[in-house]
Order: sequence, then C-alpha cells, then structure tokens
Amino acid sequence: MAATSDFAKRLLFGRKLRSDRLGETLLPKRIALPVFASDALSSVSYATQEILIVLSLGGLAFFTMSPWIALAVVFVMIVVIASYRQNVRAYPSGGGDYEVVSSNLGPNAGVAVASALFIDYVLTVAVSVAAAVANAGSLFPFIAEHKVLVAILVIVGLTVMNLRGVRESGTLFAVPTYAFIAAIALMVIWAGVRLANGAELQAASAQYDIAAEAEFTGLALVFLVARAFSSGCTALTGVEAISNGVPAFRKPKSANAAATLLMLGVIAITLFLSVTALALVTDVHAVDDPEQLVGAPEDIANQTVIAQVAQAVFGDVGVLTLLVVIAAALILMLAANTAFNGFPVLGSILARDGYLPRQLHTRGDRLAFSNGIIVLALLAILLIYVFDAQVSRLIQLYIVGVFFSFTLSQTGMVRHWTRLLKTPQLSAAERRTMHRNRIINGTGLVITGTVLVIVLLSKFTHGAWIVVVAMPILYGIMKAIRRHYDTVSDELSAPDDNKVTLPSRVHAIVLVSRVHQPTLRALAYARASRPDQLEALVVDVDHADTRALIDDWNRRDLPVRLRVLDSPFREVTRPILDYVKELRRQSPRDLVTVYVPEYVVGHWWETLLHNQSALRLKTRLRFTPGVMVVSVPWQLRSSEGAAEEPLRNSAGAVRRGEPPSASAEREVAEDIRRQV
Repeated sequence: MAATSDFAKRLLFGRKLRSDRLGETLLPKRIALPVFASDALSSVSYATQEILIVLSLGGLAFFTMSPWIALAVVFVMIVVIASYRQNVRAYPSGGGDYEVVSSNLGPNAGVAVASALFIDYVLTVAVSVAAAVANAGSLFPFIAEHKVLVAILVIVGLTVMNLRGVRESGTLFAVPTYAFIAAIALMVIWAGVRLANGAELQAASAQYDIAAEAEFTGLALVFLVARAFSSGCTALTGVEAISNGVPAFRKPKSANAAATLLMLGVIAITLFLSVTALALVTDVHAVDDPEQLVGAPEDIANQTVIAQVAQAVFGDVGVLTLLVVIAAALILMLAANTAFNGFPVLGSILARDGYLPRQLHTRGDRLAFSNGIIVLALLAILLIYVFDAQVSRLIQLYIVGVFFSFTLSQTGMVRHWTRLLKTPQLSAAERRTMHRNRIINGTGLVITGTVLVIVLLSKFTHGAWIVVVAMPILYGIMKAIRRHYDTVSDELSAPDDNKVTLPSRVHAIVLVSRVHQPTLRALAYARASRPDQLEALVVDVDHADTRALIDDWNRRDLPVRLRVLDSPFREVTRPILDYVKELRRQSPRDLVTVYVPEYVVGHWWETLLHNQSALRLKTRLRFTPGVMVVSVPWQLRSSEGAAEEPLRNSAGAVRRGEPPSASAEREVAEDIRRQV
C-alpha cells in the first residue's frame, strides 16, 4: 500500500530533491517574469473592464472619463514599481513588505502587513481563477454554467503543478504568459492595420445603450469616479510578489529582481493602455448585469471586455479570437501562480519568526514550501465556493490589503533611508543616491496612501469591509501564536547551571490485558530498564477473564508481581489513572513509568480494531506530572518491516515441532527468568 501511494506521489509531484540541489531551482529572469509577474500582467484582462463596469452605473456618457482614469492608474503603477525597485535592492532576503516594515516600523506593524498580504494572496488566487473561468465562459457556455466546479478544478491543478517545485512550474507557466503578451500585441497591430485601412471596428455590445442606475452629480460623481479608479488599480496587484520572491532569483538576486520589475512595468503598462484604447475604439459597453443594456435580448451573454475587443478586431469567432480569449484565460489561471510562489515564502518567514505554525517553515520533497501551497489552495477554494466564483463580488474585497501593505512598506523605506543618511562615513555620491531613493519612496508613500483612502471610502460598503474586519482577526491569531511559542520556549529553557534533578526511585508498571507475546515483551523491556520497583497491572472488568489471567500468570511462574485493580463500573482508564496518582501522592519525588503493549498493524482498517483503549489511556497519562509513558510495539504480520521476523520465528518453531507463537512466547518468558 505504501509503495503504491509513494509511486502515485512521485508520478504527480516528481522525484525527491536533495537539499544541496536548491541552487538548481533558482530562476533566470525569463522564467522569473512569468512566475512572479503573471498576476500583474493578467490584470489587464479585467482592470479596464472593472473601470467601465463602475462607470456604467452612471450611463454611457461617463465612459468618456475612462482614459483619464486609466492614465491615473498608470501613474500610480509607475510610482509603485519605481519604489519597489528600491525595496528589492535594500532587502533581498525575500521578506518583502513584511521585512521592510518589521525592520523599520517594528514587529507589530510587520505582522499587520503580513495579515494584509496573506488576505491579498488568497484573493489573488480566487479573483484570477474566477476571471479566467469568466473569460472562457464567454465562448464556452458549459464552463459558464459550471464555473464554481471548473474554478475549483483549476486551483487543484495549479496546486499540483506548484508542488512539483518553483523551477518546474515556472517553465510550465512561461509559455502561456508569453503567448498572452504576443496575443495582445497581435491584436493591437491587427487593429492598427485595419483602422489605417479605414475599417470600422465595433464591439457586439456597441449597438446597445446603457441604462443608468442613478443620477450622479456633485459628491456622488466624485465617489463614482473614485470607485472606478480604485477598481482600475487592481492592475497593480502582484507588483509586491517580486520583492517577496527575491531568493528564488539567480545571482545577482537583487539586480535580477529589479530588472524583472522594470520589465513587468513596461509590459503591464503597455498592455493595459492598449486594451483600454481598443475598448474605447471598438465602443465596448461593459456592464455588470446584461439587463442594463437597453434593447438587448433577454438571453444575451455577458462577455468580457477582452472577448468583445477580440471579436471586433478579428471577426466574430475566428481562430485569432479564440487565441486571444484562451490566452487571457490561461494567464488569468496562471496569475494565481504569483500567489502560490509568494504566499509560501512569506509563510515560511513568519513561521520562522514564530507567528505561524512551524510546519509552514520547512520545504517539501521538491524543495517547495508544500504546506503553505496547500493552505493557500484550500483558502482560495473556500472563497470561490462562498462567492460563487463571481469576479464582480470578489473584486470588491481586492486591493485593500495590497495598498495597505504598499503604504506601510513605503513608510518603512523612507525611514530606512533616513536612518542610513545619519551614517557619518557616507560619501557625497552615496548621500545623493540615498536622497534620490528617499524621494522615490516618499512619493510612493503619498500616492499609495492616497489610493488606500480612496479604495476604503469607495469600496467599504461594497464588500471591502470584510477585509477590514478580517485583517485584525488574522493579526490577532498570529500574535496569539507568537505568544504561545514564547511561553513554551520560556517553560522549556534549560537552567544555566545545567543541573537535572534525578528521581528518588523509579516505579515501573506494565499494563496487562492477557498473557501473550506483547505482554511478555513489555515485561522483558521493563525489567531490562532496571527500575527500583516493577509490577504488572490488570483491571478487573470481568471476573471470569481476570481469574483466568491470574491462573495463567501463576502457571507460567512469571517473576513479576501482578496487581489487580477493581473496576465496579467496568472502566479501564479511570482505575489506572487513580492508582498512578496515588503512587505520586505517596512518593512525589518518585518517577512512575507506565509500559503499554501495542500492536503495530499494516492496514488502516486494523487501526480501528486495535489500540483504542491504549490510545485513550496514554492521552490521559500524558497530562499527569511525574509519569512517563512507554509504548512497547509488537509488529503483527500485516505490518511493514515485520515480514522477516515471523519467518525466523516460524523456522525455529518448525524445527522444534511447536507453533511459532508458542516458541516465541517461551523464549521471552525464559529471558525474564534469566534476568531475575
């Protein structure tokens, strides 16, 4: 059974990798770009759409504001990317925003940023996969009808690929990412050629008017524009992932990470502006609910902006249209890979610092942080299920955590440069560089802080309040975990004098249910430990069985005293606990060692049939001070690794003409008598 499961594991995830091969998993820039930047690049698939959907609430006339909103988003993107290029150079260890904030603003602020990043990573997976399914559903109705199931299956597939390791998953993801870039570039060039030749490009929704939900003037108009701008700022999600993934880059790590950030910025801005421009040229009328389209048939499909633009540029449903839609769907699926690489690394660092369970700190068979990957997948699946894979609902929770971490990170970087500028040994050139870097990060602080306020004000009542509530809860959980680890560490710390108090005596107890080989082995092992006192203990739950056991014990002439505990209510655990506690009360400085014979089984269903009483008893005994619990295993024939021992016993027994079990039992009994 174990061999079969190991084969299946190797087939899915690949062979194990030695720790000294970690360097082989490091990424060159051409692979690091799709691994860490697919989230930011894929956001152009829905950032423009989210701007138009919000503006559609005011009617078609408000679409004229979309170019200015898009330019504002691009300006923020330029500032953030320039700021994060300073981050990766100053803090290359992979802690990203968490390390920057913890080092400069204190551990509490660092944990606050970590809680925001964790929520953002989970939302990145949920939003990206939901958007991918929505794009695919624009052309394939079956996917749209089963979007939740399809989204969950996509997350499972991504999880399996990431469990194979960063390098291998990055190679798999590189082709779709570059295919998406090429598809959008081809669409832009094709549209330019057609427009130059006098062709009129019109989206399928262009013929319908949009019914305004309300009249927006004055302050309401300001809030509508602010909400559209905050929705468009989803184009910035994923920028911070590179700062968290610097250790995965090849050397020089910081330089390669900064270069990848620059490539990301240039490509993402170009794609975002191109899609926005084509959406305006083709007169796409994007709405959240198709019922807003005046004059549209009742069964009209709500297609994404990318799908409508592709159809307008290439034709209704041609090969090139399919290429663009499929490429967009694939990169949106792979955008989740940014989180699958960032979340486990950050989780490992936080586990190292004691803010998360330590199981998240270690790498798995493939040198990936397997536990973090699995936790992220489960949380994203939960979000997909709860929010029915609706992008418009999930997007309201998005980017709050992103800009919260952006703002605190830039605050930390400003303090970082300010502290370094106080160093007296700096040269004039170094001071100029640091002053320039502080100005860049200071500008990033002002811009991201402003966007954070806009996002909170414009999206709070539309779902962002969930994130605002979830962040303090997660912060409290991480602080509680740290307090627990600190408390345990204080309790377990060794004294400075290295003195260990020895027990006055050792009182050994062997639990007996019947006289068989496991009991005889436990007796032999207990005797070999040479305790000051040794006795066997049986609980009388059935008088006839107990009488038979006593007779068998006396017949074998075993040299260990057998004590019988009365149990009028037929309990096993309680009489033993009471007896052990009484021994402790009588001699508090004595150590009581309880030997528990147990079966080692080879099948899961056998576990349900054996050792249940022993398990309950051991659980209770572990809470009793001054008591040691020793499990004495006896391997049944079904257990792995026990095949040779029964064969040896059988061979010896056959030569003596007696059953194997009787032979082994006699040898153990003789061993006990020899020790006496």
